[in-house]
Amino acid sequence: MKDIPIFDGHNDTILKLHQSQDSDMVFFNENAFGHIDFPRAKKGKLGGGFFAAFTPNENYHVEPEKHLTKTGYDMPLPPPINQQYALNYTNALAAILFNLETASNGALKVVKSKAELTDCLKQQILAAIFHIEGAEAIDTDFHALHVFYQAGLRSLGIVWSRPNQYGEGVPFRYPSTPNIGGGLTDAGKRLVKECNQLGIMIDTTHLNEKGFWDVVHLSDAPIVATHSNVHAICPISRNLTDEQLQAVKDSDGVVGINYAINMLRADGQFDTNIPLDTIVEHISYIADNYGVDHVALGSDFDGTRVPDSLKDVTGLPRLIDRLKVAGFTEKEIRKIAYENWVRVLGRTWKD
Repeated sequence: MKDIPIFDGHNDTILKLHQSQDSDMVFFNENAFGHIDFPRAKKGKLGGGFFAAFTPNENYHVEPEKHLTKTGYDMPLPPPINQQYALNYTNALAAILFNLETASNGALKVVKSKAELTDCLKQQILAAIFHIEGAEAIDTDFHALHVFYQAGLRSLGIVWSRPNQYGEGVPFRYPSTPNIGGGLTDAGKRLVKECNQLGIMIDTTHLNEKGFWDVVHLSDAPIVATHSNVHAICPISRNLTDEQLQAVKDSDGVVGINYAINMLRADGQFDTNIPLDTIVEHISYIADNYGVDHVALGSDFDGTRVPDSLKDVTGLPRLIDRLKVAGFTEKEIRKIAYENWVRVLGRTWKD
């Protein structure tokens, strides 16, 4: 299975690079900065992934372990962020991604079509999808959406875990249902239809349950959660219920399994000493109950704490080995590793 490329549903690598002094130097030289750089990506058989432009709240850190309750934790939602601030921040992150493409001398490509994606996977060119996590940068007239689309935007997360003009994300709460707060706003419902028309994939990750069902009822594209896990195994607000997983299947969509330890562990805790089989458990649950066509990988590299057994992108071949040990065939592993993403994107994009 050495020739199987791995396509990843979500990373925050360009946000990490934004925090460095020289993003090109950091990315193209192997180092211990974050989870992904180009040399380590090659060692890990990473064929590509969704590179997220995420605008963080100022003076806010995701540290739910500092908000403990008697049964787990409950971290309050941060406040909304200003649209102009988010637009400026998103532009800066997008510039990093496109500058990496230029500096790579053809080794990295920001892909805008299924044909470009499949060609990159065949040619071992790192395929990057420009994704925006949280639509705060998008004005409700959608002018920015159309400009970003022309620049290469092909995937959009409506919310992060905070409210915005389009909907509301879930807080980091354990144990908890994802049914927290209201659904999409009128602008959020229009955003879904506009993304459908353009061919921008809609990511339901971080969205509360009512918002998720609004997307299901409105969208004519497959339902996708790029980096979410199984609520029946780990009952954190961020994970998907069986009813939601059934809706993903019914739409021919896909869930990218997140490697965040507190979204994997049944106890929701933050101990990184867990085996790769914990990730496999979430993959197997979806494959066994909803079909192997509807589960993929969505690491959240550079945006979360991952198991010590994985460490970083170089651990991906070990994860593939664990899938084989768990009984997945080579055909099934190819679907999980990259083919399911290619199928869903092909059904969503217009290019």
